[in-house]
Amino acid sequence: MIQKLKSLLTSRDKQLLLGLLFFSIFISIVETVGISVIMPFIAVATDFTLIHSNEYYLKVYEMFDFDSNVSFVIAFGTILIIFYLFRSIINLIYFYTLSRFTQGRYHLLAYRLFENYMGMTYKNFASKNSSTLTKSIINEASNLTQVISGALFMMSEIFIVIFIYAMMLYVNYKITLVLTIVLIVNALIMLKTVSKNIKKAGKIRAEVQTKFYEIINRSFGNFKLIKLKSDDKDMLKGFESASFNFAQANITYTTLSHVPRLFLEAVGFGIIVFIIIYIVWKHENDISSSLAIISMFVLALYRLMPSINRIMSSYNQILFNYKALDIIHNDLMYDSEKLGNEEISLKKHIVIKNLKFEYEKDKQIIDDISLTIEKGSKIAFVGESGSGKSTLVDIIIGLYRPKSGKILSDDTTIDDSNVKAWRSKVGYIPQSVYLFDGTVGENVSFGSLYDKNRLENCLKKARIYEFLKTKDGEETRVGEGGIMLSGGQKQRIAIARALYTNPEILLLDEATSALDDETEKKIMKEIYEISSDKTLIIIAHRLSTLDGCDKIYKLEKGKIIE
Repeated sequence: MIQKLKSLLTSRDKQLLLGLLFFSIFISIVETVGISVIMPFIAVATDFTLIHSNEYYLKVYEMFDFDSNVSFVIAFGTILIIFYLFRSIINLIYFYTLSRFTQGRYHLLAYRLFENYMGMTYKNFASKNSSTLTKSIINEASNLTQVISGALFMMSEIFIVIFIYAMMLYVNYKITLVLTIVLIVNALIMLKTVSKNIKKAGKIRAEVQTKFYEIINRSFGNFKLIKLKSDDKDMLKGFESASFNFAQANITYTTLSHVPRLFLEAVGFGIIVFIIIYIVWKHENDISSSLAIISMFVLALYRLMPSINRIMSSYNQILFNYKALDIIHNDLMYDSEKLGNEEISLKKHIVIKNLKFEYEKDKQIIDDISLTIEKGSKIAFVGESGSGKSTLVDIIIGLYRPKSGKILSDDTTIDDSNVKAWRSKVGYIPQSVYLFDGTVGENVSFGSLYDKNRLENCLKKARIYEFLKTKDGEETRVGEGGIMLSGGQKQRIAIARALYTNPEILLLDEATSALDDETEKKIMKEIYEISSDKTLIIIAHRLSTLDGCDKIYKLEKGKIIE
């Protein structure tokens, strides 16, 4: 656990942790002093003769020239009141610093996760479930801060226990040793029963929460299909199971987390009674002569018990949320793409030489393909599903890295040093257009600087500007997934988005396959017009959309056969 946490924390984080460690030691000293000074104060207040018989009290008495014993005790008490106010303020500052550190780690961890996911290779990202990634950013990063917070609380409370325990040993080691045995037995019982079940509940929590997100994403993403089927029983049953198990895991944790406190309270009160019984038995007298030591032990236990409870609670909190550490550690171990942005030109052609690619070892998806795409040409790749056409194009535009072979733009090989610049030359129009719940302008300019003039120009080229003028123009809301637009209108928004960065290459990935024949022909005609000065690459099933192409390549089992 320590090694994993160290690998997640920056050098700055470690410096802050060291500072918090010293702060917690200082807090522990303050807490111990707060308890230890009660005994001498009560002793002096109940027996004024101690002021003159104790050399330390007498020195203070004479140094400040007190005029009476009463004024000495009042001054002593006033200093204690000021000290306890200081103790409260310094504790509040510590808790604020602790909270700021842990919540600040949530921000940094969530950002690092998001940054790492965005830096994944396209191949790695395609193999992931987006709901699992979302859960890691929102929930697991927060749960990991609970682990860090629990560890810091344990650290501070352990110092308090050590200092108070040392003081109790000094005052009366026999009573303290008996207390130690009782508390150790209590801790072992808690670890073997409560903590074990809490750790088990934490594993269940992580597993069912993943199912939670998957079911929600699956259901909302297929809402229309579910409505058409008029049967949501399976979805509801799956959600009910995940929700119930998630609730049960939290019920187990919440209930068991109170057990140490309640058990310790019972033990603590029993110990106080035991101390009084022991002193009465030993001295065979009333306890007035031992009032100071009893008050000190009562106060020490009063402060010690919550500390031990917090140590146990923090430990259980760590166990319950420990799975988050594994999840985030593993997710941050993914290698992000280290890509350069060197300039690369496309003035003559794209050359593909002996290209091979596979997702799994010894299972070729692209098998030794070579071809040349002239700048400004219109080409298409056709073939059955699984023939490799989409994968081939993804390699051409730099999303996948070939197993062997290479791609050249003019005479420059496309590699990690220039692939970012190469990708920026591509305008992509997918089959399934994802529009987020925002305005047309926000969707078109997505990921780029919002430029109203450029936006209008792209909307006009995509032949949707006039339609938008009848509504709210570029401020027209599209709804989640573009639900407020027709299929043809969504495709035109996608065309405008692809044109917004003024790309040199326009890629259509089955972009019109979901449209009716008439709309498809109309949009394809417009795309050929728009791409007159661009290189156009089309992936298609229907040959009817490819009348304007210069070349059509047919793929089968990763090879070009025509």
